[in-house]
Amino acid sequence: MKYLKDIGSYFSMLRLVFSRPTKASVLRHLIYKEINDLIINSLGIVAFISFFVGGVIAIQTALNMENPLIPKSLIGFATRQSILLEFAPTFISIIMAGKVGSFITSSLGSMRVTEQIDALEVMGINSLNYLVFPKIIALLFYPFLIIFAMALGIAGGWIAGVYGGFVSSADYATGLQDSFIPFHITYAFIKTFVFAFILATVPSWQGYYMKGGALEVGKASTNSFVWTSVLIILANFIITQMLLG
Repeated sequence: MKYLKDIGSYFSMLRLVFSRPTKASVLRHLIYKEINDLIINSLGIVAFISFFVGGVIAIQTALNMENPLIPKSLIGFATRQSILLEFAPTFISIIMAGKVGSFITSSLGSMRVTEQIDALEVMGINSLNYLVFPKIIALLFYPFLIIFAMALGIAGGWIAGVYGGFVSSADYATGLQDSFIPFHITYAFIKTFVFAFILATVPSWQGYYMKGGALEVGKASTNSFVWTSVLIILANFIITQMLLG
């Protein structure tokens, strides 16, 4: 019953987020701030992880190719498929559930503890639209972060493979182009938009409806990460089954 009540409060929040909109000029400023906080400030960690994971994928693929008859271009092919289909959209989103999700939950939770949300309501402002809607709009730019992760992951695989002596640059490039299916890009970005909506709304829900004091802010951040990660994995399974199954 508790989970049903939680799900009910989540959908109730979504309904209120899109009602009684805040003044456009105010929203524009809030959206710019959220883009900076949620997208721009995540570039560093996404770049670091993407580059080195791409390298690891290329090296592991090369080390597991024991049969000399297997073409070296398979290294580029495996790196491309791993990064485009799963690593960039899904693995990065789970990392963002920890970074972005915890940031959203803790900031809204702190506002709840210090009664800033109550003050907004007293002033007649729809606090959910004011606080959550800009986050949803900002995370519509999340696919650009995933494109960045894809590019750096493939580049990391190329550097690790070529400079590690596992594959030539020409073979790696051949593998990147081999049996390429354009729909896989569409599939990756459909997942990305769904994950972006989860990243914006689930941590906001945990932070906005948090009760208690400073200690509960930490607990809410933990719950936010768990809920967001589970929903991303479930959404990943359902979308994959629907589009590729």
